[in-house]
Formats: sequence, structure tokens, C-alpha cells
Amino acid sequence: MGDVLSQGPLFLFCLIFMMGIVVIVHEYGHYIVGRWFGAAVESFSVGFGKPIFERTDKHGTRWRVNWIPLGGFVKFVGESQMAGDVGKIEQGPIGKAYPDLGVGQRSLVSLAGPFANFILSTLIFALIIGVHGRPNMKVGIADVSPHGAAAEAGMQAGDVILSVNGKTVSDSSEVLIEIILNPNEPIDFLVQRSDSEQTLVVTPDEVVRENDFGQRVPQATIGVMIGAVSYGEHITYNPIEAVGQGVIETGATIDRTVTMLTRIFTGKMSMHAMTGPVGIGDISRRAVNQVWNQEQATTGQKLELLFWMLASICAAISVGVGFFNLLPLPVLDGGHLVFNAYEAIVGREMPQKVQEVALTFGLILLLGMVVVITWGDIIETGLFGARGG
Repeated sequence: MGDVLSQGPLFLFCLIFMMGIVVIVHEYGHYIVGRWFGAAVESFSVGFGKPIFERTDKHGTRWRVNWIPLGGFVKFVGESQMAGDVGKIEQGPIGKAYPDLGVGQRSLVSLAGPFANFILSTLIFALIIGVHGRPNMKVGIADVSPHGAAAEAGMQAGDVILSVNGKTVSDSSEVLIEIILNPNEPIDFLVQRSDSEQTLVVTPDEVVRENDFGQRVPQATIGVMIGAVSYGEHITYNPIEAVGQGVIETGATIDRTVTMLTRIFTGKMSMHAMTGPVGIGDISRRAVNQVWNQEQATTGQKLELLFWMLASICAAISVGVGFFNLLPLPVLDGGHLVFNAYEAIVGREMPQKVQEVALTFGLILLLGMVVVITWGDIIETGLFGARGG
């Protein structure tokens, strides 16, 4: 616990910095599309609690920065975000009440937040790839455990992995993610051995770790040591190509997120595989410490490397926030899309009482998910002395 708390300021700074950027971009996506359709905006808030800064613009929108610097929200006039908002129309801001927008317009406003997150992640990935390029590397097998799943499938040291389940790979992390997401599921590895290519079917072994609360947290392994094989000079990209690579990287991150959530909801992976704010902060803390403990690097080099590492984490968070908000929970953007779909099909709004019950239920479910994920993060990080076994 002491080690975690000693890094408290660093922990909080990284968490607030990255989550702040992601949330502001998400909410501004809603705001800009809503204003484009002429919707009146009651407030745009960064953080929660009492405001430390507030101003009202010419449209009557209150812009706030609040004391608790986690999260934020945009509130349109007449929008039902919580059960108590249903049927209420505020007076003052200039523009249309949110319910007066067409169902298609409201749907686009709901989609704009997640889409803004995907744009942010694409631009961050494009910046990283545009500046640093990509190493012209392949994933090689440095060693194979004689009793592991890879050895049983015929994998050998010196093999070069070309693709996993049909997806071309050029980085060890891409291979590891596919293994982690598929315990006890056959995986097709296309490998190059000398001058020939062959497909090996490997089923990762599941290693179950039991924490202090008796929760079984599965992990997967195939029993190999992975290394990198250089295939020539660094691959560089012009700005347009870098954006294209950013789109590909964002799509790949969404694909991995879908795979993970599917496995969680089907019971093939523990819900603790998901990471919340505590886990994100801890990952950031560890990344900062890893950079700062490099004794041979200058302060300038450390700061530069730290920037790129946090940028990469921020891009992944942005994808996660965008995708999570598309889930069909009533308090999320996906839930509003469900309400809009009902209205489009039936020809009238969902009854107010049903909306109130749905929003209340959605809030309880969301808070429950947050508690479970946060508690899992606390166990995994060892905060307050809790540690998985």
C-alpha cells in the first residue's frame, strides 16, 4: 500500500490528465453536433461538484470547471439524462429544446460523442506513427517450453509468426493479446519456418489465479518466449498514410474490445479483465516509473518518452470510452439510441414512466459495474493492502 500511495500525486495527475482529455472531447462531440442542429445547451461542465470557474456565453450556455476533476457532461435543454430530468424543460438558453429535434438528429447527437473519441484515438495513433514510423519487424519464437501448448502443436524456436487467426501481426503485443483473449480456444498461427509457411493450431492453456476473495481470474499461455526479428529499415509514413494507419489501429483496438466484452458476457473471461479509473491510473503510474527509472536517459529524453507512452495509453482509453458509451444502457449514449429507435419504429416517444424506470435501472446497473471493476482494480493494484493471490 505504501508504494502505491507514495506515487499518489503521479497517479492522480496521469489519471486526471488522460481522462480529462478523453471526456472533454467526448462531450464536445455531443455539443458541437447538437448546436449544429440548433439545440439549446443548458451547460457544459468539466468535472463534478461546485464550480471553481463559470461563465455564460451569448447563447445562454453555462461553461463550468468544477472541483472534482474527473469526468464531465453536456446538458441540453429538455434532455433526459437522469430519471428526474424526464419531462422538464429549462428556460433561458437560446435554441430548440432537445425533444424538439428530430429522432434522426438526436441519434446523431448521441453518436457524436463516441465518434469524437474514435477521431481522437485515430489522430493520436496517427501522430505516434507519423513521428516514429513502425519498426519493420516480425514476431519470432525465441524459445518453446517442451510441455506447453505451442510445443504440442509443433511450434519451434526460430519460427516467425506471420498472422494469428488470419490477422497479420508485426508486434509481440498483438500476438499476446490474441492469446490472452482466447484461453482454451484453438488459435490458427501462420508461421514461417526457413523458406516455407505452415499453419499451426494452438490451444492456449488456461492458468487460473485465485485472489483473496476466492475469485478465479483466468489467464492464457502457450508456453513460448517471443522475440523480434528485424526485416530491414524502419517503415515511415507521410501524414495521409499516418492517418490511415491511425484508422487501422483504432479499428484493431475496437475489435479487441469487442472480443474481450464478448468473452466476459459469455462467461469465458472474468469481469476483472476490464480496467476502470483505478487500474488506468496504476498503469499510468507504472509507465511513468518505468520511464523515470532509466538511469542513462537525460531528463529531456525521459519527458519525451513519457509523452509518447501516455499518448498511446490515452488513445486506448479514448477507444474504450467511446465503445463503452455505445452499450445499450439507458444512461449511456447507446441507451438513448434505443429510446430513439423505439420512437422511430412506434411513431411516438417512449412513455415518461418507462423512461424514468429505465434510467433508474440503468444508473444502478452502471454503478454496480463501476463498483465491481473498481474493486477488481483495487485488488490487482494492491491498494489498501488487497492483493490477488
